[in-house]
Amino acid sequence: MKLTVLGSGTSVPHASRSAPAFWLDTLAGSLLLDIGPDTTHRMAEERLDWPNLDAIWVSHFHLDHFGGLAPFLSSMKWAPQTRTRTKTLRIAGPGGLRNLLDSINDANNYRLFAQPFKIEVFEIKPAAPFELLPGLAATTMKTPHTKESLALHLKDLDNKTLVYTGDTGYAEELAEFARNVNLLLMECSFTRNKPLHTHLELAEATSLGQTSNPETLVLTHLYPEWDGIDVVHEAKSYCSCKIIEARDGLEIKI
Repeated sequence: MKLTVLGSGTSVPHASRSAPAFWLDTLAGSLLLDIGPDTTHRMAEERLDWPNLDAIWVSHFHLDHFGGLAPFLSSMKWAPQTRTRTKTLRIAGPGGLRNLLDSINDANNYRLFAQPFKIEVFEIKPAAPFELLPGLAATTMKTPHTKESLALHLKDLDNKTLVYTGDTGYAEELAEFARNVNLLLMECSFTRNKPLHTHLELAEATSLGQTSNPETLVLTHLYPEWDGIDVVHEAKSYCSCKIIEARDGLEIKI
């Protein structure tokens, strides 16, 4: 596996942190973990093979995580790089995903699904095992963020594992869900005194990281209040595992 951070930020405009999105190369194929409004151009900036993307995972329906999906499908429809594409694009996420896409599609007759290739949309239930791509085993966990939000556990063909929490409030079950994974990609929205119980602050994120014992803990979804703060230094006060601050453009081999 190789993870490329496309967006380490939030819904708040930021000069160096785009909205959430992560490109993951696996032995089974390539996928996006969330697709924020900036993602289409960020993939191009990072010289990624976006015309041949295999799958997209949507963790929940907040626009900073989902808002780039319709524009991406529209760009795929008109881009010269995709005119000869024939392989299927798989899109998976919580229940309600298809209805939401259909509502956007019908709002102005965008014909997002009128592509040279097939698009398959899968709605995933919490804790239900499935294959995001053939050979890429996946399961989910309901998180305390929105009514539909899901964390995702992936296991590649070489047994490398990754958990992406998406946005979440504190839940002890997350530590077990991510137990001993190779990489735990965890939201860490606030430094302390969080204004929303549906997100994590540093002490909570690192507590879950310490308990789950990943090979590497990557902290992301960083609000502007983190500007000027050494994220890793602060996190080391709470957690002894290897910690990385997500930054746009960062590549991590797993």
